[in-house]
Amino acid sequence: MNNKRKAITFSYDDGVTQDIRLIELLNKYGLKCTFNLNSELLGRKGILDREGQRISHYKIHPEDVKSVYEGHEVAVHTLTHPNLTQLTDAEIINQVEQDRVNLSELVGYDVIGMAYPCGGVNNDDRTAKIIRENTGVKYCRTITCNNSFVLQDNLYRFNPSAYHLDFDNLMCLGQQFVDLDAKTPQIFYVWGHSYEMDFSPDYWIRLEEFFKLISNRSDIFYGTNKEVLL
Repeated sequence: MNNKRKAITFSYDDGVTQDIRLIELLNKYGLKCTFNLNSELLGRKGILDREGQRISHYKIHPEDVKSVYEGHEVAVHTLTHPNLTQLTDAEIINQVEQDRVNLSELVGYDVIGMAYPCGGVNNDDRTAKIIRENTGVKYCRTITCNNSFVLQDNLYRFNPSAYHLDFDNLMCLGQQFVDLDAKTPQIFYVWGHSYEMDFSPDYWIRLEEFFKLISNRSDIFYGTNKEVLL
């Protein structure tokens, strides 16, 4: 954390084209993010019916991954986005490690991070143990928000602080973090999907308000998941 006691990091899933707009905002405010990609789904077009509307869910093309995510971190999200807790040991290893290998080839560095795919209960101790003992992954993020900044011992079931669309909570936690006089290391970890920002025109505006609040602080380290957690 570069000798600072406070760090903030972001994590976004699925590798969709809305990541391009998100990265422009992140770069504008000097923020760093980890993007979790499904290598076998790259380049696919899709539409999601959410919030009473149809939302684009187009995936970044594989040949564009390196340039799009330059300056940030690419991490594993499995080959095809299954719920790993429902798979055999061998299937879990293949979904995680082959995605890691594929993505490493695309970006030109060793991919070592991961976010569990699917909503609901998408991870457990068994799955985490298999990943830890049989793949090159060094940390895995869940979707269970803890509204906390405290360090966590289990990097293979790492819980984020907040979900990006919970704007009131995000801003409240953000102000707490900015005001915090940290005596020990603290991590503010935010996760989401960039396509969700298209649910409402206000969402991009509100996320940028959070970026303004949290950025350009001399006592905060801004890093990717790997830089902050490891």
